[in-house]
Amino acid sequence: MKKISIAIVLCFSLFKASADEGMWLPMLLGQQVYDDMVKHGLKLTKEQLYSINQPSIKDAVVIFGGGCTGEIVSNQGLIFTNHHCGYGVIAGSSTVEHNYLKDGFYAYSKDQEIKSDLTITFLERIEDVTDKVESSLKGLNAVDRAKKIAEVYKQITDKVADSVNSVSGKIYSMFKGNQYIMYVYKIYKDIRLVGAPPESIGKFGGDTDNWEWPRHTCDYSIFRVYTAKDGKPAEYSADNVPMKPKWFLPVSLKGYKDGDFSMIYGYPGGTNRYETSYGIKLKNEIDNPSLVHLRDVRLKDMYAEMIKDPAVKLKLAENYASVANYYKFYDGETKQLEKYHVYEAKQGVESKFGTWAKDKPDYQNVLSDYEKNYATWTSSAKERVYVIEGILGSSLVDYASSLMALERALTQQGKTQADVKKALDAANEERKTFLAEEDLPSDKKIVAATGMMFYTDVDKSQHPIGFYQGIKDKFGSLDDEATYKAWTNSMFDNTMILDSAKWAAFSANPDAVTLQNDPAFAYASAFVQNYILKYSNAYSDFVAKNNELGRLYMKGIMEMNPAAVKKMYPDANFSMRVSYGNVKSYNPRDAVHYDYETTSKGVLDKYVPGDYEFDLPANEIDLLKKRDFGQYIDKSRNDLVTDFITTNDITGGNSGSPVIDGSGNLIGLAFDGNYEALSHKIQFDKDLNRTICVDIRYVLWCIDKLGNAKNIINELKLVR
Repeated sequence: MKKISIAIVLCFSLFKASADEGMWLPMLLGQQVYDDMVKHGLKLTKEQLYSINQPSIKDAVVIFGGGCTGEIVSNQGLIFTNHHCGYGVIAGSSTVEHNYLKDGFYAYSKDQEIKSDLTITFLERIEDVTDKVESSLKGLNAVDRAKKIAEVYKQITDKVADSVNSVSGKIYSMFKGNQYIMYVYKIYKDIRLVGAPPESIGKFGGDTDNWEWPRHTCDYSIFRVYTAKDGKPAEYSADNVPMKPKWFLPVSLKGYKDGDFSMIYGYPGGTNRYETSYGIKLKNEIDNPSLVHLRDVRLKDMYAEMIKDPAVKLKLAENYASVANYYKFYDGETKQLEKYHVYEAKQGVESKFGTWAKDKPDYQNVLSDYEKNYATWTSSAKERVYVIEGILGSSLVDYASSLMALERALTQQGKTQADVKKALDAANEERKTFLAEEDLPSDKKIVAATGMMFYTDVDKSQHPIGFYQGIKDKFGSLDDEATYKAWTNSMFDNTMILDSAKWAAFSANPDAVTLQNDPAFAYASAFVQNYILKYSNAYSDFVAKNNELGRLYMKGIMEMNPAAVKKMYPDANFSMRVSYGNVKSYNPRDAVHYDYETTSKGVLDKYVPGDYEFDLPANEIDLLKKRDFGQYIDKSRNDLVTDFITTNDITGGNSGSPVIDGSGNLIGLAFDGNYEALSHKIQFDKDLNRTICVDIRYVLWCIDKLGNAKNIINELKLVR
């Protein structure tokens, strides 16, 4: 493997990895990092962690769907991941009569497993392609570099692509563009649902407990990957067979104690640990508060309808869960960044850099250019958030905006009838999905609320020209909620998107004028076009310049402190990583101590019959009260352990990641972080950061005792 050409490490203050911080590339573990893992309690060799030439743990860890992690746990391709990672499949497979989301589901034989549209991705190998990328970008300015890089990536990845064997390459920028690594993947498309607990178990505690410890959630779901008979990836077929994996994880019944080694493999989605003070200021003052404010309204409107009707709950479940998850995160992130004065700390780092860079032409203007770049964009930042999270937060408006592709087919020169048909066919398919998921009462409230919020909160000079005047002329005062409700009702009553007869007539003879006059399309188009024409290019320039400045800033930081180069990890970017640490209790605030694990006692203490978030199935309550824990009991606690915490460094994308002991056995599934450390995307807190995991014994207990799916238990390699 090619040696890294740059001293890839950050060096001081906020840039230095410490304690259990770090999302390491398992294929590039340095000896110092590996030795530290051994000191923490690792008993495996480097080759057992990652190897190209022989099976290793990396072969048991997969990208699950588009944004989670899963792990292979049997020699028949069985996959464990989180309940919220399988949520869309579980909800999509459910009906009111067979509500797997509410009641749970287990396949007691392979022919009962449910087909899904998921993909599972295995890492085959990696290749350092830094020289290839840089040689193609040499001499380009920031904007041109950003425009060309996708083309350069494609030229490189095309050489490893093999559609017959479902092999593809993806290039990741590491260390803000100072290194480029290509990951070669193999993708499997026949993935079937095997099991899931009732939502009341898999999401126990709901939004109240989200990002909180102590926790008592059993966040798991089970899938299986199938292949053609020759072992190659294949589309779904009744003739396919369960995968025979290169490696699978044994499952431990041994438990652990405070201080024991823990390792987490997975695909963390994104961090920005090397963010500047300018970025934190924008995040704290505009981006996060705007997002939280808008999502709060959307969630309340959906929730109000979901609690009225199980059918509505099922319809909105996936969308609600998606919006809710990071609503609380971004609220907490800002509070933690402010509480721990991260903005001021970043300024201190930048002050040292500025002093060092004064007489160095390559770096002396980096910070002043950063400041100018943020100053140019900041005044437009709120408009962008309000379009994405507000205007397009409505399902109707979001779908209506997709019809702009059809409008282009109808109006642009050179477009043919074949182009129109293709766009119309796509619109028809998307409309079917939209209508199946649309809840009119909640969506009406969202449109009225977010339409008014944009008018009230966003600078009037940034509004679509004439749009709000049109509402005022027809419906009344723009400061009155009743105006927006009347306007919304009119839109919903008159749009052809919600009227199948009108839509059929339009589809039979599509024309641009009819589409443009549709009130829902006109609304969506007004705001999207306003953003595209006025702000889209500015945002692209802002991002491109920031990327180039980030590359130079990091390069300068490394040159500034060569003697401090010890160990370093790149920002998370949904490439495979391993983090290590320990199972560990903590003290979140004065006079408060949090234990490292929770038990069934806490489940019963939280249980509230009939509650939306804290209800439980009757059979679980019965078994817990009887203390029928079987082989899954923790002997040291004389109880069933439900969840535990570790010091591992993770972020979004790690959902479903295996938590592994020093011998390579599965002890739990990572599913959350703790509220006290929600600034972790920007800064790791060595004292407060904790990863919340469901104990694998609780998972097995639910499968066995509640689900009676002993066939699944029998398939696992249990370590006692």
